[in-house]
Amino acid sequence: MKLENIRNFSIIAHIDHGKSTLADRMLEITHTIESRKMRDQVLDSMDLERERGITIKMQPVRMEYNYHPVLKGVPPPQGGEDSSPPKLGGVPEGGGGTYILNLIDTPGHIDFSYEVSRALKAVEGSILLIDSTQGVQAQTLTTLAMAREDGLKIVPVLSKIDSPLSRVLETKEEVVGLLNCNPDEVLLVSGRTGEGVEDLLQEVIKRVPEPKETYPGDNNLRALVFDFKYSNHRGVIVFVRVFDGKVSKGDNLAFAGSGEKFTALEVGTFSPEETPKEFLQKGETGYIVTGIKKPGIASVGDTITMFKNPLPAFPGYMKPLPVVWASVFPEDADDFAELKLSLGKLKLSDSAFSYEEESSGSLGRGFRCGFLGMLHLEIVTERLKREFNLRLVITTPSITYEVSMKNGKREKIYSPYFFPDDGSIDVVFEPWVNLKIITPVSYVGNIMQLLFDHEAEVGDTENFGLRHDGVGLRPDEVGRSRASISVKMPLRELMRNFFDELKSVSSGYGSISYEMGEMRKANVTRLDLLVAEEVVPAFSRVVSKKRAEEEAEQVVEKLANLLPRQMFTLKIQGRALGRIISSRTLSGMKKDVTQHMYGGDITRKMKLREKQKKGKKKMKERGRVNIPQNVFLKMMRAGEK
Repeated sequence: MKLENIRNFSIIAHIDHGKSTLADRMLEITHTIESRKMRDQVLDSMDLERERGITIKMQPVRMEYNYHPVLKGVPPPQGGEDSSPPKLGGVPEGGGGTYILNLIDTPGHIDFSYEVSRALKAVEGSILLIDSTQGVQAQTLTTLAMAREDGLKIVPVLSKIDSPLSRVLETKEEVVGLLNCNPDEVLLVSGRTGEGVEDLLQEVIKRVPEPKETYPGDNNLRALVFDFKYSNHRGVIVFVRVFDGKVSKGDNLAFAGSGEKFTALEVGTFSPEETPKEFLQKGETGYIVTGIKKPGIASVGDTITMFKNPLPAFPGYMKPLPVVWASVFPEDADDFAELKLSLGKLKLSDSAFSYEEESSGSLGRGFRCGFLGMLHLEIVTERLKREFNLRLVITTPSITYEVSMKNGKREKIYSPYFFPDDGSIDVVFEPWVNLKIITPVSYVGNIMQLLFDHEAEVGDTENFGLRHDGVGLRPDEVGRSRASISVKMPLRELMRNFFDELKSVSSGYGSISYEMGEMRKANVTRLDLLVAEEVVPAFSRVVSKKRAEEEAEQVVEKLANLLPRQMFTLKIQGRALGRIISSRTLSGMKKDVTQHMYGGDITRKMKLREKQKKGKKKMKERGRVNIPQNVFLKMMRAGEK
């Protein structure tokens, strides 16, 4: 296939803007999938993706499309022996024939922004998909900025135009203002009905440029790894975009980043299932079976090249750094070995999370795991439960703090349980994030109060969309003008249920994107929860000193409501700032030990009650509280009682 007949593109979209549904219609129109095999969200292969309606893993697909453009000023063929499309000046407008369309369906959540950036490096153009019922969202702007920085051709598209809530004209104005483009360049589609999708495919062929090669020659292989997965039988399978040269089965290859050498056991393309081919050539997207069964070798953004004739690696490669940390313990201590094996297998298909072994006095042996964000944490732990049938205890998520001690040492603290006591700390530093919030103007006041409660610094605020004064608008249009708010906030506060609270105060219309910022001084302390005067490491957390008492009251009250009653009376306490700042008493279960007695001397009953009292006292001294797994899970989830 010639380079001029290949188009590589991705879809930029916020969560739930119809990206997967649009991809379904493209697959139908190009006959990539037979009608009998078609289903909703066909590129979302994981059950978790289909349940949540989001894209977690990038899924490439190769489509073949026969394009015969109508020529300006030339009548269509009238049939007969030669009814092929007429030519004008030798080449029809846009070029006709069979085109290879390589689509990479990317995640829309901000936790996976690095993976999205690598996918954008693998294409020449992107469809900017905007939900016409919601308008431009914050994450869309972030990904669009990355695409523009890479010099990609942007094809603006409005989706869900068949919805009765669709606001095509207003949303088109937003897109025109955002891209500074002609309104006629904005395409209209419906992923549900298929309206406008074929026109979109033709516009992709016209607007997205053909691939270019840097190092001519079949032996000058250079391919970018934009994703990978693991197979028990075939090892790591890398998803690549070939920029230069050609790769065939049996070639001796190497990873530029890790330096690992391997032999290509199989190469092929996605249709969307894996289809073996003789070779992958420049401009194409496909997969390479490496046979590697060691974690940490393959990673997103690495470069594959010939072992004997290596070419320079692609710039921008980096190891994604964990942002959120949580400890994972097996509910049954006998499952520790199984958990270790499961984490190793999961690491082979997801290099973005890290783990290391640790032990806890109350929870036993487990692993300290690092994640890209809260959604990534949920996905990994859910996969551990589903794919490996494990019952887990997960501690409260935390972030990394840098602590300067009074003795001159500087330490990185990943676990709240190991956060030093206030008396030994000189200065604490914590990470901040730069946020972009987009919301209807009418909710700005509520959001400002929320930002104040989360210790945020508000920067520039600008309005866009419809007219801000409401003059000349229909009643249903007033308030649709939207604001973009730039904010700086501690990552600790972002994790403190900020997403849910933003959705609540903005009636679901607010959206957010963020990127990591600088380290700043923090005024924080460790809050411990004591059950029967014993610290439970899974419940320890680092909180703002200003909110220490409020947080202690909330978590102690919550645990007191969740914890089952014991055979003896126990105390649940919150300890911070060197003292107990909150306490609840959970009364023990009682039994009437004199119920079988009728009449007689009262001293007989008193002896039995005294005996019971001594037994309860002994039980309180020696007894331990076993906290059920569902209590750990409910304590982790905000708002659950």
